[in-house]
Amino acid sequence: MEHVVIIGNGISGVTAARHIRKLSNKRITIVSAETDYFFSRTALMYVYMGHMKFEHTQPYENWFWEKNRIELKKGLVETIDYSSKTLSLSGGDQVTYDKLILAVGSKTNKFGWPGQNLKGVQGLYSKQDLDLMEENTSVLKVERAVIVGGGLIGVEMAEMLHSRNIPVSFFVREDQFWGNVLPVKEAEIIGKHLESRGIDLRFTTELKEIISDESGRVKAVVSSNGEELACQFVGLTPGVSPNIDFLKETDLETEEGIVVNQFLETNQPDVYSIGDCAQFSKPAAGRNNLEQVWYTGRIMGETVAQTICRNKLAYKPGHWFNSAKFFDIEYQTYGWVHSKLQDGEANFYWEHKDGEMCMHFVFDKASRKFLGLNTLGIRIRHEVMNRHLDADSTIDKVMEQLKDANFDPEFYRVYEDEIVAKFNVEQGTNISAKKRSWKRILGVG
Repeated sequence: MEHVVIIGNGISGVTAARHIRKLSNKRITIVSAETDYFFSRTALMYVYMGHMKFEHTQPYENWFWEKNRIELKKGLVETIDYSSKTLSLSGGDQVTYDKLILAVGSKTNKFGWPGQNLKGVQGLYSKQDLDLMEENTSVLKVERAVIVGGGLIGVEMAEMLHSRNIPVSFFVREDQFWGNVLPVKEAEIIGKHLESRGIDLRFTTELKEIISDESGRVKAVVSSNGEELACQFVGLTPGVSPNIDFLKETDLETEEGIVVNQFLETNQPDVYSIGDCAQFSKPAAGRNNLEQVWYTGRIMGETVAQTICRNKLAYKPGHWFNSAKFFDIEYQTYGWVHSKLQDGEANFYWEHKDGEMCMHFVFDKASRKFLGLNTLGIRIRHEVMNRHLDADSTIDKVMEQLKDANFDPEFYRVYEDEIVAKFNVEQGTNISAKKRSWKRILGVG
């Protein structure tokens, strides 16, 4: 019986295992040193905040794996012999494979800051990071924390610390929050929201040095402007990079990540890579060579399962989308809304008077083809926006059918008529927003 071994039990590896099982009777083994069972990585913050227990983050019951004949092996892979198809694990165990899937995920970026390995300094990615954060903020009283890096993980960490009444100073390299992703107006909304929650946002500020006390624990940081700020915890959240250090000196082709083709194949026979660690030699049009978000990892897992089960498929990520939560403001993006308008693009922006909701549409100036949408504080149906992007809908059609896209719960206030009215004034159009249609929402009318 062919043996498929998967290194990594995150969303990519587990999705691959589940779909291989649906398609075949192959023997499947998942190897991971992180946890016994798959868990939702995005839910770690809620464990720290006391909203759930860790076992609540596990999407499947513990009996699921044996029932579906997916073997789980706890261990750290130290070396891989591609010629003999053998993994060597810490402790001396060995595992042989016929097909190997590398789904080894990411690690926190560190940039050689003095003091970056002191006690009380850490990133936030793994279950071990969660446990360490619990220890670092509970053993000693933390009077102030400093977070370095203004992205999604940094906001999660800020909310976690804020939930325990720990003051937070947040170092952001750009002159606005998440400045390489968000347009100015969206960034301003998020920045004001964070500051209203008591977060000390410091723009155009970078970390220069982390200072130790006599016990080897952080006691202060020095910023790029020379200010020394006392703190007892430092969160390093300047992004992540593929967790491939143990693979770099092998025959596997690596650059920033593990180099793969469109079929997720590496340069080694019967070895594939998926998820955060996979780097495409020729990325899909308009996409990055590293796709480090949850849904792309899931798609890669489904795709490689088909290939391993003799239905060779190329990775097709579809239209870009992402979602996140900045304290109380939900964020969604569909298609492409760059931090600055690109050549030939036009936009329409609506913001609610409370300053915590907005919709930002981008479209082609000449053809009026809809290109993308950012929304803060209003939930949008993914399938509706995806169909507009698939169909190359005009911005006018998107506005006309805007009510179909709203996914807010019943009894929430809706703003589509107000949004369309503002669009008509600015664009010189006379569009009337159609009533919501379930046939259109479901794609059957």
